[in-house]
Amino acid sequence: MKIKFLNCIDYFLLICVSFLVSLGIAFIYSSAIDSNGTLTSYEYAKQAVWFGIGLVFMMFFAAFDYRKLSRYSPYIFIAFGFLLVLILIFGTVVNGAKSWIGIGSLGIQPSEFTKISFILFLARYLSNSLEVDPLKRFLTSIIIMSVPMGLILLQPDLGTATVFIPIFLCMCFMADIPVKYLLVIVSFGLLTILFTVIPIWGTEFSNKPSLVVKVLVNTKIKILLILASISIAIIGIFGSIIFEKKYFRWISEFFGVVSASLLFSIFAGLKLKGYQIKRLIVFIDPSIDPLNSGWNIIQSKTAIGSGNFFGRGFLKGTQSHLKFLPEQSTDFIFSIFSEETGFVGGVLMFLVYLAILLRITYIMRRTTNHFSTYICSGILGMLFFHFVVNVGMVMGMMPITGIPLSFMSYGGSALLSNMIAIGLVMSINSRRLDFSSSAL
Repeated sequence: MKIKFLNCIDYFLLICVSFLVSLGIAFIYSSAIDSNGTLTSYEYAKQAVWFGIGLVFMMFFAAFDYRKLSRYSPYIFIAFGFLLVLILIFGTVVNGAKSWIGIGSLGIQPSEFTKISFILFLARYLSNSLEVDPLKRFLTSIIIMSVPMGLILLQPDLGTATVFIPIFLCMCFMADIPVKYLLVIVSFGLLTILFTVIPIWGTEFSNKPSLVVKVLVNTKIKILLILASISIAIIGIFGSIIFEKKYFRWISEFFGVVSASLLFSIFAGLKLKGYQIKRLIVFIDPSIDPLNSGWNIIQSKTAIGSGNFFGRGFLKGTQSHLKFLPEQSTDFIFSIFSEETGFVGGVLMFLVYLAILLRITYIMRRTTNHFSTYICSGILGMLFFHFVVNVGMVMGMMPITGIPLSFMSYGGSALLSNMIAIGLVMSINSRRLDFSSSAL
């Protein structure tokens, strides 16, 4: 069934996205003004160009039959995986991570587009494996996620890598993967962060390191703990088989997660930069290191608080114009926006993001096949995570991980990938009543 181009466009999503991007361009411009009123950067103009390109891509994917991507998704996924490998060798280092490729000032961050390729490929696998054993389905999905996530961690880009987890959880939840399996992933992630952060916190910010800190700092002892946890997990597996008792299985699962978390914490400690780990620490108490790792959060909270109810007014923010805010056009764009528009502006922006998320949820509930449902759920998880973590980060409720605010932060790759995602949602919505299987 052919669909007219204009019918492919979801004008509600188009208006909401255009509104947020326009706000982003305006406040990227504001971030470039110094205390003397001088324009110090033309990032706003570049963002406007990327917005124009993004509109073209969004319209293209809205008109394109998303079902055709099912057959090509494995090749797209492999291509971006290969590109991530090439970047580790030939990529350009920006902000401590070798995650960019390009010529001169023109650069592309492939990891942003890898998120879309991951959503498409995982959606294909989940929709084609409905009759497969849930555990096998879950483990295979983890392997699919681990490939791009591991390559991005090697850059190392902790922020982008973590985005794959909520995408994975949302898609697996919609695919009826048992919740207990998903809780294993959540527990693994939290324990890995804990085991990575504790040694740095204990050695650099604590006057009297505890026994736990001393144990986790010592790599040899960590390895012994890993081996002991693996042994207990294996004993638990045999116990559950021989005695058929549930608590043996619980023991094996618990110590399996602990051993994996300890192992990955060693890897994280080797690959992550010191400042990245410290960022995970200071969000608990920025005053621990106020002039270094805690500086960003303190200045961001000051900017947001100074906005009061109606804000200082456009181009009248002091924190940004005096350059107290770091990365103010990217990670901390919400701080500038809140300082100049206040609580009222923040609520308006929240409502627009909420409208986008609710619209995607509505479209997802009306889809007629599993492939489209999983794509929508992955995009929903991605956008929701970006919003919650970025806003939480600048308000001091989340650690600083370098995750941009979708549609508003400066960055061509992130903006383009987000608009492609919205284009896919539009394509799904316009074809929800087309039951033809010829495209699959």
